[in-house]
Amino acid sequence: MKKTIIIISSILLLIVISFTIYWNLPITVTRSSDIQFGNGLIQHIETYRKINKKLPENNDWKTLDQLGFKKVDLGTQPDYKTDNNGNYELVYFDSFDGPYLMWNSKEKDWGIDFPKIYK
Repeated sequence: MKKTIIIISSILLLIVISFTIYWNLPITVTRSSDIQFGNGLIQHIETYRKINKKLPENNDWKTLDQLGFKKVDLGTQPDYKTDNNGNYELVYFDSFDGPYLMWNSKEKDWGIDFPKIYK
């Protein structure tokens, strides 16, 4: 009986420690595949901007598909939004409530935040 309690306690402690370590890892580790995919999209968007002297439109599905965006039910993954000042954002909406993994062309860095561009 005592041995069983020690084993169960050890397993629970290991689970708690594992979650704590994972939760404190930087997003570049925990979301590396999303960030790599997003970096590829950023390169395609910047190339498009150089060639066409403008950003792709938010709802130009043909162009966004050619740039590599994944089409989902309500738009693209990651979500792509532009403003009237030549800025854009890529946002991974993973759950209903934020904050979300996002990249903003003003900050030029991946972070966990709420979207700043709304349309």
